[in-house]
Amino acid sequence: MSNTVSTRMLILGSGPAGLTAAIYAARAGLSPIVVQGIQPGGQLTTTTDVENYPGFREVIQGPWLVEEMQAQAEHVGTKMVWDHISAVDLKQRPFRLTGDSGTTYVADTLVIATGAQAKWLGLPSEEHMKGKGASACATCDGFFYRGKKVAVIGGGNTAVEEALYLTNHSHDVTLIHRRDSLRAEKILQDRLFAHPGIKVIWNHKVTEFLAGGTPEALVGLELQDTRTGATRTLDVEGAFVAIGHHPATELFTGQLEVDDDGYLKVETGSTRTSIPGVFACGDVMDKIYRQAVTAAGTGCMAALDAERWLAEQEFEALQAAE
Repeated sequence: MSNTVSTRMLILGSGPAGLTAAIYAARAGLSPIVVQGIQPGGQLTTTTDVENYPGFREVIQGPWLVEEMQAQAEHVGTKMVWDHISAVDLKQRPFRLTGDSGTTYVADTLVIATGAQAKWLGLPSEEHMKGKGASACATCDGFFYRGKKVAVIGGGNTAVEEALYLTNHSHDVTLIHRRDSLRAEKILQDRLFAHPGIKVIWNHKVTEFLAGGTPEALVGLELQDTRTGATRTLDVEGAFVAIGHHPATELFTGQLEVDDDGYLKVETGSTRTSIPGVFACGDVMDKIYRQAVTAAGTGCMAALDAERWLAEQEFEALQAAE
């Protein structure tokens, strides 16, 4: 049976951005509601070792970090809801959103923290080797491959940037691209080709992630020539898939402005979207940094922006009444 829930702040997404926004909003007395979505906890729940989140001397686990964030948010007054939003109406305030559960959420302010998902190749062996040598984030995991042979798969800006970044940890980096030219910006290509620690394999695609050893780990990649079909093996201990991300913005098509890559547009230096009262934080609006700590930072910004916007609205309503 459907019901209606009203809140001063509704937060979509329960990763570092959404939970940080919830912590700040709850401490401001806004009693936020977090709709957790289809992947509660966001991408951190698929990350094992986390060594770059401030405040922890030892390596911590991604799922544990999210659990602690959620516990903190609930402790200060956040309500967590297991639901997935399937329809959004941002044409009038308060905003109305409908969940798969049948619940209608009526919100004075909306914070969008639905994140983005890394694109993968879709190979069964790739899925099996995630966390055991296969990664989609060199900045997150490159440190664990110090002194090891690694490969980057892709040909755009992200792939070239990740290959260059990995040279901080590895003396042997191979970029694998299925075509004979890169899509990356020329300045990035120039840096890549000039680096003595990076090799490029053209016109090849990855068809298999090869496992071995005890405990099981990545030992190589099977490559196929896209012109001849011939196969070969490349020995590597780390493989970074860098073929782009999917921002979770489909719900807001035609209602909020997005950039050419589908990320929500926000005003420079803020989290304000094209609709007053709607704010975006985390990877759904950040296609550059995509780190847990930056997501948390923008979550804080979104809560503060929303709180100030609410205060302005209430002040204007009071003046009008007087």
